Amino acid sequence: MGEQTTVHLLRHGEVHNPQGVLYGRRDGFHLSDLGHTMARRIAETIGDRDIVHMRSSPLERAQETGAPLAAVRGLTPVIDPRVIESSNKFEGINFSGGAATFLRRPGLLRHMYNPLKPSWGEPYDEIAGRMVAAIHDARDAARGHEAVIVSHQLPIWTTRLFLEKRSYLHHPKARQCTLCSLTSVVFDDDRMVQVRYSEPAGDLIPVGDRSAPFSAGGAPREDRP
Repeated sequence: MGEQTTVHLLRHGEVHNPQGVLYGRRDGFHLSDLGHTMARRIAETIGDRDIVHMRSSPLERAQETGAPLAAVRGLTPVIDPRVIESSNKFEGINFSGGAATFLRRPGLLRHMYNPLKPSWGEPYDEIAGRMVAAIHDARDAARGHEAVIVSHQLPIWTTRLFLEKRSYLHHPKARQCTLCSLTSVVFDDDRMVQVRYSEPAGDLIPVGDRSAPFSAGGAPREDRP
């Protein structure tokens, strides 16, 4: 066996989003109080691991999630645009009604013609390509140790599907990537040998939010996506 390096993909914590907006890449969406508690849980859970490198999406919710862990480890995260949220034609739309949003606004359906690409947003291949490039750079920066990349649900899940050679076609509620979860990519030298998954903050997530495609902290329960 060669030199083992682990790169953890950390999804951000709960976002204060009482209007249930699909925020995408928009600025101004910060962690909720619960989200900050989740971020501290991450620092408490893996802060004693051999983490020598961190990088983060430039969006506020990602940087705020990584901050407690970075403080514990004495690290300054690299801001990496390659691990930002995916672009989406539905960004800014209130999805508090869930699938019923498409009944109220049938014009949105024109973007739904190709779920394999997907036609409503950034192509999955492009998401996986930029994420994998960032993972390789993090691996190289942490050779023989561990690294953390703070990113977002769809980029992390798309990357996992790519690494495990699975189809990109999926339902958003079926993604195994809860708030503040860790998708850990293990390398033997340069060869990826395993993908692990864990939920250090899983017990903090409201049951109804575990499968939500985006976070809507502060929204009434009936208005959650």
